[in-house]
Formats: sequence, structure tokens, C-alpha cells
Amino acid sequence: MSLTRIHCERFTLFDLLSLELSPGINVFIGKNGTGKTHLMKLAYAACDITKSGMNFAEKLNRVFLPSRRSIGRLVKRQKSSSRATVEVRRGDLSLRTSFSNHTKKSESVAVSGHAEWVSRPMESVFIPVKEMLSNGPGFRSMYAQREIHFEEIYADILDRAYRPALRGPIEAPRKALLEQLQKAIDGRVIVDKEEFFLKNKKGNLEFTLLAEGIRKLGLLWVLIQNGTLLNGSALFWDEPEANLNPSLFGVLMQIILDLQREGVQVFMATHDYVILKELDLRRSADDNIAYHSLFQDDDGTVRCRGAGSFATIDPNAISQTFSDLYDREVKRSLGGIPR
Repeated sequence: MSLTRIHCERFTLFDLLSLELSPGINVFIGKNGTGKTHLMKLAYAACDITKSGMNFAEKLNRVFLPSRRSIGRLVKRQKSSSRATVEVRRGDLSLRTSFSNHTKKSESVAVSGHAEWVSRPMESVFIPVKEMLSNGPGFRSMYAQREIHFEEIYADILDRAYRPALRGPIEAPRKALLEQLQKAIDGRVIVDKEEFFLKNKKGNLEFTLLAEGIRKLGLLWVLIQNGTLLNGSALFWDEPEANLNPSLFGVLMQIILDLQREGVQVFMATHDYVILKELDLRRSADDNIAYHSLFQDDDGTVRCRGAGSFATIDPNAISQTFSDLYDREVKRSLGGIPR
């Protein structure tokens, strides 16, 4: 059962925000500081606790990592006392919590709907901008034993990556996805004593020696191969274009579309025009894609407008920037002076 709605009141930088979510692909766009990653972390925390059973407020604390782990610091900043409320819906299920800016400990925060929510587990994974497989050896044990200042999404992604493969034969759709990725990265990924390698005809190459973009595609291969990304799961990916050569954007967006067609709900934040266009050009009429455009109005309030197609996204800071760049190039070619 996929996520259907996110609602925030005075949470982080949002005054009031409600989003209806697509069961397929959800694309978050907007300038820096408009809360794209915050929304994905909020939704991911709600998904993750269906497997871990952790208190929702505690998972939010670990994912956002406010100073001194004081959950009240996640309330939108203002001089007077205030209170944040967040709600995530999944069909007929609702997970809701509320806390004030004076709240220190997440264990004191009440959560409604927890028992029903975790009774229907779903798999989820958050791929951060920072690639983690090359940092895998020793990181999980250090994170478990020491107070190190890392958001829990970094430990979580390694937990998913180290899972062994599912038993039984690989079904045809998943096999096709793996073959696409193997062609893109020229090999497959293996693990030896917690160290990741790219294995191909030339041998085994350490992940620390690979380009970071190839490592990210290798991580996607691992998550598909070990069965983390199957029908009913959710994939959250923050800036998938980071450190990836644009020639591979089309391959990546095709795989994202294919995952959605196999029942994976996808959440993706991007700043890249080519990513958006590749997704738009490769989609079919049956693909379910929702664009969420985040922006600040004149008084600085963050708002969101939804769109069902690339052409109707408004505002679209990415397209506007690309258009401005094109106009300057045309002006220069015609003898004008670019500014």
C-alpha cells in the first residue's frame, strides 16, 4: 500500500503544507531551501518504522538529527511558543504526531495510529546525495556503538545494501533491470568482507577506485538484486543526478520508470533539467507521475503546486534557468552582449 498524503503544520520550514501523492513517481523540484529533502525524509521515516517498529518521533529525530537531538528544534522557528504537527497517510491508515518547540526528548512525544500503521509493513530505502558504499566497511558497527554525528539515512542505506539476495530465481522484470544496470556500469557488484567491488572481465575493482556516479548506479543494482526494491516498496532518492555523467541520465530515468511499472513508489528530488526531460520523454500514457513544485511566496512562506505533466509545472525554476541560458546564447550568437 503506497503513501497517499503528507500534511505538515509548523514543521521545519513549513507553515502549512499538504501534498497528495502519486502511487507511482513523485518528483520534487524547487530552489535550494524550499524543503524538498525535508519532505522526503518525513515520508521515509514513516515508511521505515513499519519494518523497525521504532517510535515515529524517534525516527524523525534520527533522520533529521537536530542539535543535541532535541526534537523541539524541528518546530518552525519563531520567538513565541509553537507546536509542529505532521501526518502521513497510506490508504485508510494515518500516522500522526505533534510536539512543541520546548520538547526535548522524542520518547515523550505521543504518536497516534502507530499500531495500525506498523501492522502493514512496507520496504523502503533512502538514497542520499552522498554515496556510502565506499565507506561501508566498519561504518555500521561504529554507528551502532558510538555517538557520531550522522543522519540515520546513511546507516540505513548500508543496512539495505548489505542484505543477502533473496532465495529462488530472479523474475524476468527484475532480471531485465539488472541487465540494464550491468551494461551501464560494465559489471556487477559483489561484497567481500563488507567491502564492495565491481566485478567484470578485468577482475574486481574496489568501489573506492570507481567514479562516484558509477558507485550510485552500483548501489541501485544491489538494491534491485537483493530484493529491497520490489512491488510495494518505496524508493527515496535525493538528487540522483549528483556526480553522474549526463549520458547516463536516460538509462537511470528508464530504470526509475520501470521500477514504478513494477509497483515501486518513487520519490525523487532534482535540480537537473535533463533528468526532468528524460523522464518526460520516456514516460508512457500509463505511467503515474506527479510533480511537486516548491517555492516561496512574497512573504517567504513555502508553498507547493502540483502538476501531472512536465509542461504544466508552475513555477519551474529549472526550466526557467535553462531558457534564460538559451536566450543568452542566442543573443551572443547574434552579436549581443550577454549579461
